[in-house]
Amino acid sequence: MRLSKLHLLNFKNYREADVEFHGLIHCFLGSNGSGKTNLLEAIHYLSLTRGASGNTDTENIRLGSDLFLVRGVFEHGEKNREVSCSFGEERKKKMSEAGKDYSRFSEHIGKYPLVMVAPADIELVWDGGEVRRKFVDTVLSQLDKQYMEKLMTYQSHLRQRNGLLKMFADRRAIDHELLATYDERMADAADYIYKKRGDFTARLTPMLQQHYGFLVMQSEEVPGISYESTLTGIDFRKELLKRLDRDILLGRTTVGIHRDDFKFSLSDHDLKSFGSQGQQKSFLIALKLAEFDCLSEKNGFKPMLLLDDIFDKLDDKRIVQLMKLVTGGMFGQIFMTDARPGRSLDALAAGGIVAQRFLVEGGNLSEMT
Repeated sequence: MRLSKLHLLNFKNYREADVEFHGLIHCFLGSNGSGKTNLLEAIHYLSLTRGASGNTDTENIRLGSDLFLVRGVFEHGEKNREVSCSFGEERKKKMSEAGKDYSRFSEHIGKYPLVMVAPADIELVWDGGEVRRKFVDTVLSQLDKQYMEKLMTYQSHLRQRNGLLKMFADRRAIDHELLATYDERMADAADYIYKKRGDFTARLTPMLQQHYGFLVMQSEEVPGISYESTLTGIDFRKELLKRLDRDILLGRTTVGIHRDDFKFSLSDHDLKSFGSQGQQKSFLIALKLAEFDCLSEKNGFKPMLLLDDIFDKLDDKRIVQLMKLVTGGMFGQIFMTDARPGRSLDALAAGGIVAQRFLVEGGNLSEMT
């Protein structure tokens, strides 16, 4: 699978852009703020129906415009499929494939898999459990449609249960029969999610260790991921009843998979507290490459790989190792950005890599010869 064409209209700092991609490796080169990452953000929309930055759809409309459009053509085998995403008309987002609008965006997730490595990934190390849960949920949603459905069910009933808890507190009366309905639906979804998260962590860890060992060229540092859940060793249904009075007092559900976390470590030491910047960056790259392996294994084809400012905080030796992976045929189509063109061009030349190169300046891009 590969993206062969990309069209932007009023997206971020692009008034309009049309580009055709040839080969498998594409570099967007230019100064900070020129619009390099915005191109990756557009590709992310085509794959996952949303951007990677966390901005709202409205924030991605070009200043002075009232809508944006992102369109791409994907080649998969002998078939070409056009995918488009638009936002603006009545402040409603539309996703379509081959001219047919999706009624549910979840139907699109997983069709055009993607892995993105970006500076913001450091939030996985430094921020709270919500960020790590979102990472795991995004990967598993691309791997497993049922997981995504169970997650949506759990989140919907969790919101409604929390609303009931606040209502019970205000009225000083509890409708146990109504509450039991939400508890059972949440518990059914939670059982599935809990198992899948545990299985995924066990599956991902050896892949992470393999890629990290290659990047740092040593085996003394052993990365790890541990899954920590409030559901471990308990009966969730009974625990919800046990905590009911406390939950009503606080107005929220205090136990469940929405409180799960995934702890990152290096040789059994907390990565956040003891890892250097280089170690943390290497860990995150290895984590995303492990994600790539999982998606490739599941789909039988290679997802797109987006590398945003990938060389930052990596020493020369680790850059060389990373470029060895790029040239080793492990990946399919790669899109990468760099604010220091010389660095990327030297690394590509040293690895004997043929890449399509674009110069990006102020929301305009031109192919370099």
